[in-house]
Amino acid sequence: MPIQAILFDLDDTLLGNDTDTFIPHYFKLLGKYARQFMEPQQFLQEMLICTREMMSSTDTAVPNRDVFWQAFERRTGLLGAELEPYFEQFYLNEFPKIAHVTERRPEAAALIQACLDQGIKVVVATNPVFPRTAVLERLAWAGIPADEYPFALITTYENMHATKPHAVYYQEILARIGCAAKTAVMVGDDWENDIEPAARLGMMTYWITNGRDLPAANVADGFGRLADFYQSLQNGWLKPEMFV
Repeated sequence: MPIQAILFDLDDTLLGNDTDTFIPHYFKLLGKYARQFMEPQQFLQEMLICTREMMSSTDTAVPNRDVFWQAFERRTGLLGAELEPYFEQFYLNEFPKIAHVTERRPEAAALIQACLDQGIKVVVATNPVFPRTAVLERLAWAGIPADEYPFALITTYENMHATKPHAVYYQEILARIGCAAKTAVMVGDDWENDIEPAARLGMMTYWITNGRDLPAANVADGFGRLADFYQSLQNGWLKPEMFV
């Protein structure tokens, strides 16, 4: 059966974004912005605790966003209805200031366009712990803005009910885009979050190595740099006759 959809992770897959570099800049900016509500270190600690609670949830009736803000309200007494619009402005106005710590991968735009040209649905399957505004901003940094590329789905904390590596996260994506697992490919750099859970569901997988060695227990169908995946696609890696 031919491939109908490709799910792409965002950070360190479509966008060069090393966590060890990005997180300190992000936390410094966010903590400073939150100072009117609480001391920065306390705010960041509460945010991380509530994020972990959100990431442990697989309740398909409750969006990740609601899990986060309910936890934050319970722990701090601050109302999400008041804070969320305030932090929306952070992602619109302050977050772009740290674009310089990320790196655009020039093949990303050509790769996405090649998938679309072949009639393949493209999903931005980033771990949905950020608001949509933040995800859209990072897509712009990657050179693949959402208003220029018709993505089938962009996963955010507003529209998803679980996070990686939970199977229900991938199952929700497949249900939303109307594809069976065997007709989809997951492309990502995180072995535990991207490759293993997708493979367990029966999806094809391509691991973006970013210079790392392949794990001994290899379950990936392919591996290499993002440029290598693009070249594989150009060379017919997903031709229908491969899946007869």
